[in-house]
Amino acid sequence: MAAGEMAKTPTNTDPDELEPGHALTAGGRLSIARRIEPERPKLPFSPGQLARLDEALTLSTRTTGLEFAIYLGDLGEDTRERAEQVHADLGERAPHGVLIAVSPAQRKVEIVTGEHSYRRVPDRSCNLAVMNMVASFKEGDLIEGLVSALRMLSDAAGTDFETGHE
Repeated sequence: MAAGEMAKTPTNTDPDELEPGHALTAGGRLSIARRIEPERPKLPFSPGQLARLDEALTLSTRTTGLEFAIYLGDLGEDTRERAEQVHADLGERAPHGVLIAVSPAQRKVEIVTGEHSYRRVPDRSCNLAVMNMVASFKEGDLIEGLVSALRMLSDAAGTDFETGHE
């Protein structure tokens, strides 16, 4: 987006020495165009936090052979149903998927496991991970809660080699 303004021009202004975006009008006024950058929406995480979260997701997935994913956003009226839809979006990896869905505005957390991953990540482990996340979230530390939950869930699942999972 750009905005323009008119300014009184000093009488000794040379049109060839004007800055980019400036123009001398026929009436002797200086017309100035300035670029206005719209405010970008604030992201919930810094680049460093995103790198930390990505590293935790990658490590959890590689170590266990399961597909770990995080959804952060509004889950709608039926939070469980929406989380299950997001989990299904993992496509062919959904049976081996573990989704952590967090809706901060609703104060809701859902963990969805696929038909194969639920055998390796029991409900008790999911409940402990949720309690841990909630404690971190109450302290205002969203990243720590998510990273900690990933660690707990992948510890519960064990390594890919321990289970013989292919």
